[in-house]
Amino acid sequence: MTFHVPVFETKEISLNIGGHRVLHRISMQIFQGDYVAIIGPNGGGKTTLIRILLGLQQATSGEVLLFGMKQKAFTAWHKIGYVPQRATQIDTNFPATVLEVVMMGRIPKRTFFGMERSVDRDIVHDIMLKMDVLDLKDKLIGTLSGGQRQRVMIARALASEPEVLILDEPNTGVDVVSQKRFYDLLRQLNKEEQMTIVFVTHDVGVIADDIGRLFSVNETLFTCNNPKEAISCEEMSRLYGMDAHLIRNHHHH
Repeated sequence: MTFHVPVFETKEISLNIGGHRVLHRISMQIFQGDYVAIIGPNGGGKTTLIRILLGLQQATSGEVLLFGMKQKAFTAWHKIGYVPQRATQIDTNFPATVLEVVMMGRIPKRTFFGMERSVDRDIVHDIMLKMDVLDLKDKLIGTLSGGQRQRVMIARALASEPEVLILDEPNTGVDVVSQKRFYDLLRQLNKEEQMTIVFVTHDVGVIADDIGRLFSVNETLFTCNNPKEAISCEEMSRLYGMDAHLIRNHHHH
């Protein structure tokens, strides 16, 4: 029996800003290979929680552990790939090609003086192939569609060869066909490469049925360890004021 250390663990995380309670005593664990959705209304604190996990924001109280280490001692940030909110809404005049954008994701892995090595190029090539953006490599990022940009930003997050991928509201401005394709890619990463995936959304209706666990954040946390059963959770509807049944399957096998 091997003891699994959580990839992320929060112990009683609270955040108050100017007397306003943003997050209240959130304790959760996300394990290697998990496929987790963090849902909840806009303004409920989901993005704030992610920012605290990533050390981009400090909690008022509580503790964060990454791969079993206290956050302050943790240095292996390349293990975590992050696609922030609005990542796909790049300024259309941004003067970088798709290849350059994905290459930026290699930086944490590069050797001294940040020299690009053939290994960087090979890995980036493979990831771009997998994300189906290789044929776009010389195109300027600003000229792409929402769905294409989304895949480029995921490729960039995957370029550091992370063990965890965090996506914050990744489907903003992306058409339905691209969304479906995007869920297929996530499923593949999770199933075939055992990548831990944390998916943040306020749109309960688009959650794929691949999700293994569900965290509902609306200042406090409500955990659902078996979404397939718990989706009728009246408790969830009551707590979060949303129709929990919306999460029913969206792709039919």
